[in-house]
Amino acid sequence: MNEVLDKGKAFFDYKATAKMPKFSVVDMNGKTHNNDSIKGKYLVVNFWATWCPPCLREIPDFVDFYTQHKDKVVILGMDYEEADADKIAEFVDGFMVNYPIILADEKNQAEFNKFGEVLGMPTTFIYAPDGKLIEYYVGEINIKKLEKSILKSKS
Repeated sequence: MNEVLDKGKAFFDYKATAKMPKFSVVDMNGKTHNNDSIKGKYLVVNFWATWCPPCLREIPDFVDFYTQHKDKVVILGMDYEEADADKIAEFVDGFMVNYPIILADEKNQAEFNKFGEVLGMPTTFIYAPDGKLIEYYVGEINIKKLEKSILKSKS
């Protein structure tokens, strides 16, 4: 029991001081995303996989959220599996994903680890424009939680 409490306390201590890492990733379309390209916007980093049912259920909410807030939010969908790029492209098209998808390939894999530990699928990190980590979710997230996280950080 104490081990669980210690891990919980360590996480909250981490969240209170965590900042966005210096990163640079290349999406499926060849576009580079880094700290400079997202300057002044919220960053939502979502680790997901095609074999993960909760990941699939949350994709439509990410699509809707990005459609409504793309002027102030960047979403990076970090595909956590080593899969064929054509297969992932077909999958992404089927879900009409409108935000950048980053593959776990040799160009990007080291960058994935910079965001922190992924304890399960899906995992979502939300950073404020100043780079502070404002939310960390393990498990399915919906549009209401996304909006609440951003509104909460503005107050």
